[in-house]
Amino acid sequence: MPETPHIVSDVMTQTVVAVGRNALFKEIVQTMEQWKVSAVPVLEGEGRVIGVVSEADLLPKEEFRDSDPGLFEQHARLSDLAKAGAVTAGELMSTPAVTVHADATLAQAARIMAVRHVKRLPVVDELYMLQGIVSRADLLKVFLRSDEDIEEEVRRTVVSYLFPAFSHAIHVNVHEGVVTLRGHIGDTSLISVAVRLVRAIEGVVDVEPRLTGEPTPPAGPGDER
Repeated sequence: MPETPHIVSDVMTQTVVAVGRNALFKEIVQTMEQWKVSAVPVLEGEGRVIGVVSEADLLPKEEFRDSDPGLFEQHARLSDLAKAGAVTAGELMSTPAVTVHADATLAQAARIMAVRHVKRLPVVDELYMLQGIVSRADLLKVFLRSDEDIEEEVRRTVVSYLFPAFSHAIHVNVHEGVVTLRGHIGDTSLISVAVRLVRAIEGVVDVEPRLTGEPTPPAGPGDER
């Protein structure tokens, strides 16, 4: 079977640039520019995450600098108007912060990012104490696995598991993360299972099954199921 998936703690950055609740607007901008990040967690006490300030939270101050939004726009964008007048991280931050735990799988973290439309997630423990940060780029690190490494895992955890009697006749080729399976097997109903298992291996970009064989005949009235 495929190996245990990588989790957030495997790829997260442990050294995190963060600010306190009372950090001033200009200090936040300078911190982001210095460290080349587009968002910073806001911490309280000994390191508890209470929010996140992103570039999107800072932009309203520039956007509304010389404009006078109409009544409809004012009503629709009350939050942005409030942030245009904010001066501290506590006033600017988006809260509660969208976070993830260190033991979450990379797929779970990616799903949170996609649904919540964020580019990075503070990694916290059960008390919301900051442990690290994970970005979109971190989640893509699994695709840096070599083709040889992926091929070895496919052979060991899928081919040998599903087709022990035919494993010698099944050829596995991996190119740029795309896995091709060729050969003859005894039961073609297992092809879809093989594709699903291979696709679950981290670093696999796509699967091309080119397996042949005989379909399992349907069970008769007197056959055991």
